[in-house]
Amino acid sequence: MSNTEFAFDSLMAFTTRPPIVFVEGKGSWLWDHNGKKYLDFVQGWAVNCLGHSPQPVLEALGKQAARLINCSPAYYNESMIRLADLITRNSCLDKVFFANSGAEANEGAVKLARKWGGIHRDGAFEIITMDHGFHGRTLMTMAASGKKEWQKLFEPKAQGFPKVDLNDLEAVKSKISDKTVGIMLEPIQGEAGVYEATDAFLQGLGELAKKEGLLLILDEIQTGVGRTGRLFGYEHAGVEPDIMTLGKGLGGGVPLTALVAKDAVCCFEPGDQGGTFNGNPLVTAAGCAVMEALIEPGFLETVTETGQYIAERLAAISSRHGFGEVRGKGLLLALNLKQEIGKKIADAAMEKGLLLNSPRPDTLRFMPALTVTRDEIDQMFEILNPIIQEAAQTGA
Repeated sequence: MSNTEFAFDSLMAFTTRPPIVFVEGKGSWLWDHNGKKYLDFVQGWAVNCLGHSPQPVLEALGKQAARLINCSPAYYNESMIRLADLITRNSCLDKVFFANSGAEANEGAVKLARKWGGIHRDGAFEIITMDHGFHGRTLMTMAASGKKEWQKLFEPKAQGFPKVDLNDLEAVKSKISDKTVGIMLEPIQGEAGVYEATDAFLQGLGELAKKEGLLLILDEIQTGVGRTGRLFGYEHAGVEPDIMTLGKGLGGGVPLTALVAKDAVCCFEPGDQGGTFNGNPLVTAAGCAVMEALIEPGFLETVTETGQYIAERLAAISSRHGFGEVRGKGLLLALNLKQEIGKKIADAAMEKGLLLNSPRPDTLRFMPALTVTRDEIDQMFEILNPIIQEAAQTGA
């Protein structure tokens, strides 16, 4: 690997990045341009569900690239059909629209709900969403999100997204009016710091939506595709959404997301929705490889067991240092540090060759590949333990 020096002047600044350039990845590991090796427990924010450059995805991409990369979404392609079938056969939903980003899939969900509201609820368009929720970075999905930092950014944003606290069913009821068409939330609020919607809350929302004739929309961009130990997060609570969005892990590293809906909700007409690259053969071939790996017998059970192992180790750290709860399911986990030392820990971990995410100053988030091994988990804790020990003693 080269020690080439890189200039970053041509890239538009939108976030703070460390001055390293990643050039290679395999499984749970990344290498930078200086040859330094990193154990990756971020995985592109839960994107690389089978790890970096996994063999099934490489083979699928290679075979498909040699045959057909793109033929326009105005035509069917084989991989598109096969992946849609894999999703619908393994979920409670009936129809799939493929997109390129989570924000695009969520924007499509809002558009579909509003079109349905125009037909079936006398023009109802409002969608109740959750404080601290995250649905993307388009103007529509930023408005749907509950990030306080965005309240006055890029105004005027789209209207029609009254907010309530997560797990407060009475607050949801209080926001319902003749303008309401649906309720939208993440089963686990990932960017907020891994806060779960309780099973009782999700079940209550399902019952409420049916009673009031509303749509239940679940943003499973982060919780779907095996991340929680089930193929889809809604399975834990036993609810059935009317609309679901998938992303991140669906492409195993390539940009692929999906808007999935029940047949009765699908009311788009020609011209209502589209996208130049949507559902192209290359990315949907990768999606097929991912889905086929996840539905192999025992795969998801292993994800659950691995998540429990990490959660137990994190609980021991919490007990030792007086930290707070371990939150999440499967391999979407967070540790409440009870003090604002998250970034300090993540920065120190990177120096030692471990990539972690601190979505909030008092939180560490863990999103390893679903294929992470016990040995790699043990290596992660070997690096992390002394860093946490020092950070807990010295504070922020």
